This record gives sequence, structure tokens and C-alpha cells, in this order.
Amino acid sequence: MGEPTPGPVRRRYLFLRRWLHLAGPYWNSEHKWRVRGVTAALVLLTVAQVGIAIWTNYWNRALFDALEARSMARFVAQIGVFVVIFVLTMAVTALHLHVKRWLQIDWRQWLTGRLLGQWMTHGSHYQLQHTAGEHDNPDGRIADDIHVATEVAIALAHTLLFSLLMLGSFVDILLSVSGTATLPGTALAVPGYMVLLAFLYAGVGTGLGLLLGRPLVRTTNRLQTLEANFRFGLARSRENAEAIALMQGEPVERERATRQFAELELGWNRQTLAYLGIVSFSTGYGALLPVFPILVAAPQYIAGAMTLGVLMQAAQAFQRLTSALSWPVDSLGDLARCQASAERVLSLHEDLLALEAEARASALQGDGQRIQRREGPAQELALRDLSIAEPDGRIIVEAFNATVTRGERVLIGGDATAAVALFKAVAGLWPWGQGEVLLPRGEPIYYMPQRPFLPEGTLRAALSYPLPPGRFDDAAMRDAMECAGLAWLVGRLGESEQWGQTLPPRTLQRIGFARLFLHRPAWVFMEEASSTFEPRGEDALFRTLRQRLPDATVLTIGFHAELEQHHTRRIALNRAGDGKYLFRRADLCLLEDRPRGPRGAPLRP
Repeated sequence: MGEPTPGPVRRRYLFLRRWLHLAGPYWNSEHKWRVRGVTAALVLLTVAQVGIAIWTNYWNRALFDALEARSMARFVAQIGVFVVIFVLTMAVTALHLHVKRWLQIDWRQWLTGRLLGQWMTHGSHYQLQHTAGEHDNPDGRIADDIHVATEVAIALAHTLLFSLLMLGSFVDILLSVSGTATLPGTALAVPGYMVLLAFLYAGVGTGLGLLLGRPLVRTTNRLQTLEANFRFGLARSRENAEAIALMQGEPVERERATRQFAELELGWNRQTLAYLGIVSFSTGYGALLPVFPILVAAPQYIAGAMTLGVLMQAAQAFQRLTSALSWPVDSLGDLARCQASAERVLSLHEDLLALEAEARASALQGDGQRIQRREGPAQELALRDLSIAEPDGRIIVEAFNATVTRGERVLIGGDATAAVALFKAVAGLWPWGQGEVLLPRGEPIYYMPQRPFLPEGTLRAALSYPLPPGRFDDAAMRDAMECAGLAWLVGRLGESEQWGQTLPPRTLQRIGFARLFLHRPAWVFMEEASSTFEPRGEDALFRTLRQRLPDATVLTIGFHAELEQHHTRRIALNRAGDGKYLFRRADLCLLEDRPRGPRGAPLRP
């Protein structure tokens, strides 16, 4: 039998503990003293706000007493006091806002850096797409949900502290001014009766508010997920605008976006229904609050047991006290938003931790459940008993052994799925499977995907990526571009544009080769990096590659015969006949030992 589902209180406790485990170390970070100092300043300014509220309460009493006495001198004096209170209120509020917002953005920056560090490392952002869990739209969780969670959490912490301080302060004030009341029809005296009424009023309001607001947490969480899905779908359409336009897929994309928005609208309406109950109740609760204490204390004033100033002070203290006690109801919407966003951030963080822990455990224990990738003892790439699988365990490549020595040029063909899986496994993007990948000692492999990534910015930055633009001079960049057939783009090195969206696929692949000529690596692994070229253009690029990097080791994934003339060995990954998995054996052929065609190219088997 599984573990019993925890109750609401237990769930909130577990959520709070998980959130503090993720976000709490901010107050113990390398800048902890500055962070703690700013936090202490925020607390002190909150105390100052409470002090001003207490002062205002006593000023209110003095003002109405002056009015009741019809004393102009006392009235003018209270105007002077109010000016001081007014100036201090503005100063403390402005300083408090500045400190609070600094803490909000700094905490968000720290937490964003932590999640980005987990997400953008060792291919985790890629591997996460292929693992189960609640981590959809990780970009939205980092950009939006961290923003909401940190900003609202600090705002809630401030209002909670303010409410607790107000509670302690105004209980004492209300006890001292409300006097004693006698229950109707009895001789029983109740000292400080307005305090008891304030707790009763706030207790009933809080209980009903929490009951009416319970659906709000669920609907808010659901709505934020739908908002993220809708935003992600629109961003995906923007990123693939050219392909969608060429395929005339606008109706399909429009229908998908409309359907997603319809789901969002349904989620919005459900949240609206959840808001109706709590907002209606809160409106009535708030409207009665200023009137109720005056009605309760009016008999004492009429009987002459208290002055007008004391009556107004008691009424204001009652409002302050019940407002402090009503913090759970007043903050219900923010609590729901904060928890929903924090849960989305926690899900991403915990799934990334699980991915990292799985890799670390497999590396330490050598349990054979993941591909082991490490630097080998020699300057060669060795694949030992390599099996590559889908995350669900379905075999793609099984028991593959191969060694590529320094200076070889190897063409990898056969089944495309198996060949691309091999590329990802060697690159460390695909850990699922068994066996070892031993990388060449001291010589990192330069990987060229089929579609190179070009970051936004200048063409110079795109060409030098992932190194900074200043790493190469313009002469070297021009030379690399001319060798890759990009002489017509040389004059635009300093221009900024979304190059990945504006340039055609063949030009993007030429930029990939220009990067290769610029970086001059000793090992190169290409994933159909010339797939858009006609035979003559591809032939020219590979001849240039041989001239520019004569000693480099080159592994190329490709599926047509023209590539064979540029390689010394071919590995064919063949699909199994039964279709249960994609690879059963590799055919390794030395191309220089095979008969040649009319252009000197080896003949296909």
C-alpha cells in the first residue's frame, strides 16, 4: 500500500520546507552580510511604520478631544503634530519601498542564477525535454514564476510582520480605552470587551474567508499553467515563422492558439467564480468594519463613560486590530499566486536535481544504467560496448565497439536515427543506455549540429560563438568566411540582427563551417552539417576543410555517396530486420581499399 495522502496542514508544511530549502540559502550566500543588513533595515522600517500608526491613533484621540472641547489652540497644535506625522510617513514609506524592492530583485537574481546554473549545464536543458515530470515551459518558470514567487513572498512577509506588530500594539491600546461592559440582563462585567469582539469579528471573517477562498488556490495554479502554455505556443510559432508560412500552416497554428486560449478563458472563468465568493464577502466585511466598533462603543459615549476622542481612538484601534487579524483573508489571493508559482519553480528545481543525482550516482557506482563518458588514456575516441536507448529503455544502438584514431576521417551512415543517437551520446547529450565513451585525451571534440545556433547580436558575435567576439580579429573572421563561401557577408560583421531567423539554411550551414575554420579544432564531429548543399558546393567545402585542417580528425554523419571521397573509413549503422530496435551491428569499411569510381570516389557496396 502507498503512503497516505497528507492533509492540508501537512501539505503546506512540506511546501514551506521545500521552498525554504531552495530559496532560503539566499540569506547565507556569499553576500550574506549585505543581504542580512538590508533585511534588518526592512524589519526596522516596518517597526517604524507600526510606530507611526500608533502615534496616529493617539493623535486621532487628541484631535477629536480638541474638537469636542472647541479649543482652537489645541486644534492648531494637533495640525502641527499631523504635519510631522505626514512628513515622517512619506519618508519611511519611500525608504521602505526602496529597500523592499532591492531585496525582491536581488533575491530574484540569486534564485534565477541558481536555476539557470542547474538548467544550462551539461546538456540538462536538453535532457529535461526527454524525461517525465512537471517541468513544462522551464523558460517561463525561470522568467515569470521566480519573479512572482520572490516578489510576492517578500511582500507577504512584510505584511505579516506588520500585522503581527499591529496586533500586539493595538490589543494593548484597545484594552486600555474600551473599558468594561456589562452583559445585557446580567451583572456580569466584561473588561476589554472590544478586544474580544475584535477577535470574534476577525475569527468569523477569517474562517468564512478561508472556506470561500479555498477554490482560489486551485484555480490560480491551473490558470498560471494555462497562461504559460499559451505564451509558449505563441513563442514557438514566432520561432518557426518561416516554416509555418512556407507550409501555409497558419490556419493550423491559429486553431491551436485559439484552442489554447479557449482553455485559458475557461481557467480564467473558473478563477472568476472562485473570486466572486471571497470578493463579495470581503467587500461586506470591509464595509462593516468602520461602523461596527462605533456602534458597539456608542452606548458608553452616550452614557458619558468616554470622550469623543476615546471613542474614535477605540474605533480606529478596533479597525487596526481586526485588519491585522484578517491578514490570512486579505492575503489569500497573493498566497495562492505565490504558492502556485513557487510550486512550478520547485518542480523544475527538483526534476533537475533528480537528473543530476541520477547521473552522479551512475558515475560513482558504475551500475551500467547510463552511458559513462570520460576522457580516455589516449588521443583517440573509443566506444566500448556502447548501447544507446530511449529514456523508456527501447534500444536504439546495441553493443557497439569502435575506435577512431588521431587524423582519421570517418563517415557514419546507415540508419539516421541510430547515427544521430550516436552523435548525441558522444556529445554527452544522451545519457540513456550503457557502455563507455572514452574521449581523446587533452583534445576536446568540436560538435557541428545540422542547424547551427546563432545568438542574437552582431554577426561577429555569432561567428565567434561560444567564445567572446574579441577572441578573434576581423582579418581571421574575414578569411574564415571567404573560405566558407560567405564573402558577400563580410561587410556586415558589425551588424546586429536575428541571424538565425533571417538567413537561409544553406547560409547558416556555411556559417557553421566558417566557425570551424575560425576555431581550428583537432577533433570535429558533424551531424549532417552539409545536408543543404548540392554535390559541387559540398565537395568544395570538404576540400577546403582538408586544406585548412589537414591533421584534424573528422567524423561525419551523412547519407549519400559523394561524401565517401572525403573520408578514409565508413561506419554503417543498420536497422534490425525485426524492427524491435534500430541497430544490430556496424559494417566498418576502409574506403581507400575499395575500388574507385570514375571521379576517384569509392563505389558504394
